[in-house]
Amino acid sequence: MKKLRLFICFGVSFLIAAVGGSLTILDSWYYSLVQPSWKPPDFLFGPIWTTIFSLLAISAYLCWTKYGLVLEARRVLLIFFLNGLLNILWSYLYFFCQRPDWSLFEVVFLWLSILLLISRTQKLSNVASVLLTPYLAWVSLASLLNYQTVMLNGPF
Repeated sequence: MKKLRLFICFGVSFLIAAVGGSLTILDSWYYSLVQPSWKPPDFLFGPIWTTIFSLLAISAYLCWTKYGLVLEARRVLLIFFLNGLLNILWSYLYFFCQRPDWSLFEVVFLWLSILLLISRTQKLSNVASVLLTPYLAWVSLASLLNYQTVMLNGPF
């Protein structure tokens, strides 16, 4: 049963990553954007996101395995799912719609959902909560990058 739960957590996590990734179109529009000098190179984004989605899967697994589907664990799993939808929405707005300004507004909700995840998982598992801190750090950096891109290229 534990292996099945782990498989499900990784499957859902990487399904969300795949949908978001399919919306991440690095085309002439993207490469025409003026980027801040401190922006990490594009080739780092894939490995970083892979690590983050793996940590998300493990965090969800720890909460689900430790508590099953008691009310608090179900709430946390629902927040994981909501966070995944917000993650997809950010990619959709930024890359697919080519609206970094809209994604800058949306990233506030994504960031808050990560804080909520950290807070709620901590009630179930300290390890699960700590595993989410790189996600918060990366989205914080991405939010600043999003802001700088809007400032350097707007209006959209």
